[in-house]
Amino acid sequence: MLLSISIAAYAGKPALKYKKLNERALKEYSVPVRPGYEGRNPFWNAYSVKFIYSPAFDFEKVDGALSYRFTLRQKEGKGVWSFNASSPKSSLAKIWREVPPGPVTLTVEGLDRDGRVIGKAGERDFFRDYPFEGPFSGPTIDYKESAIKVMRYTHEAPWVQYWLTHDEPDMSFKHYTYACKTISGLINVECLVAENIPSLREEAIKIAKKAASFLIANGQGPDKALAYFPPTYYKGLIASAKKENQGRTMALEALAAATAYLNLYDVTKEDMYLKQALHIADTYRKIQNEDGSFPVKVDYETGEPYTGSHAMLHPVVRFYRRLENKYGVKDYHDVLARAEKWMNTFAEEKFDLESQFEDVNIGGIKPYQNLTNCTAAPYATYLLTGENPSKEDISLALDLIRFSEDQFVHWDVWPDSCGVRPEVVPNVHEQYKYEMGTISSVGNVANAMLDYYLITGDELFYAKAKALIDGLTVLQDLRTGRIPTTYKTRSIYKSDMMYDWINCTYSAIGSLLRMDAMTRNNR
Repeated sequence: MLLSISIAAYAGKPALKYKKLNERALKEYSVPVRPGYEGRNPFWNAYSVKFIYSPAFDFEKVDGALSYRFTLRQKEGKGVWSFNASSPKSSLAKIWREVPPGPVTLTVEGLDRDGRVIGKAGERDFFRDYPFEGPFSGPTIDYKESAIKVMRYTHEAPWVQYWLTHDEPDMSFKHYTYACKTISGLINVECLVAENIPSLREEAIKIAKKAASFLIANGQGPDKALAYFPPTYYKGLIASAKKENQGRTMALEALAAATAYLNLYDVTKEDMYLKQALHIADTYRKIQNEDGSFPVKVDYETGEPYTGSHAMLHPVVRFYRRLENKYGVKDYHDVLARAEKWMNTFAEEKFDLESQFEDVNIGGIKPYQNLTNCTAAPYATYLLTGENPSKEDISLALDLIRFSEDQFVHWDVWPDSCGVRPEVVPNVHEQYKYEMGTISSVGNVANAMLDYYLITGDELFYAKAKALIDGLTVLQDLRTGRIPTTYKTRSIYKSDMMYDWINCTYSAIGSLLRMDAMTRNNR
């Protein structure tokens, strides 16, 4: 199957005892996520705006101070909590469980021998976020039925049907301007339609083939530096029109096309699609740096880096592992090994899980300034789904999952001034520079949690993943089948399909099919 769902690997859904799980979650939230004072990595949370897990900050010592007073105050209430510690970098574990959700201000002051304040070590505003507290609403519809409905909705959309009679995308659907990402997502969804809806199989394959032919035809020639890479940017709409993107491409985005070609090969068994994927694999081997890294954005003609930033390599390692494990292609093991080594070292020593999207300017981004679950959670999945994951792999994966929950999961949201919650919950926000819940981010984090559950049997992670995936059915319009990309409470006008991202829809379908597979034996 396209999503590599192994039914035999699942023990089915556990009987969840939420009172016990909720209490455990509260206890675990007092343990900071990879705090800088441990020395494994720098303090990564200088730009964080909210925390579920007890934070610790990189506050400087006050000259002459022998201890420090930590005072946390509600910004919209009268609550005040205080404790003393020997270091200004201590976590808030001592008081964290007592603090209800809401905006707070933390002040840390240095004290002399007599307990008098002699200076301020630091101050920080942030949101003390809501903890996990199940059960949530549960699914509103059968998981498989939900997935089929959103497949039908997407397949029948006019900007998808357009491919049946045209060889180029319908640019009235502006997201096609991100050609590699969006058109690859289209191919992936149509391959799932072909697998799961027999009456639409022939039509879905035709659409997928036409979309693939477009990417192939618009890719770089075999003699180019980025041979066979389709363009990141096409037709100069939205972010494609920005100056910093002119003549450039995201270095790793061709992997989206290569993966789509593999999915189309799985459905059709036509060798040309496997060969196209391997051509792209060859190019990546040629442009990989000696240390295993790749640049983030490059000149589309020359391949020269746009900035000195390094790309997050979870798409690279997933792609090359798939070539090895599913197709028996061992020729690229050196590329995979170098990429794994770089990614493991970077994640362990830096923990700078940077966001790298084609519509966000990467120039001048400071370390930790734009973190994302979209690096952390998929890499956790990669570590957990390898052959015989080591204790070190599992430990790092757990850190990445906890980080993703801490910074991006919203089990509930703070009401606006009218008392209305502005987002459907639970959800998972995408990145610091786009603080909005998205269905692909839900897929990232929920799948990593399910992978951890399968390795460890820890039911709390299953319960959290289930709540997130169940939320997809809550978000779904059961009349049309549409699952909007974001969780924002929208006006009727803004519920139009033009706001959908088909690559995100593909992620949501995959999450629903996976939960269907995990629960099927319990029906």
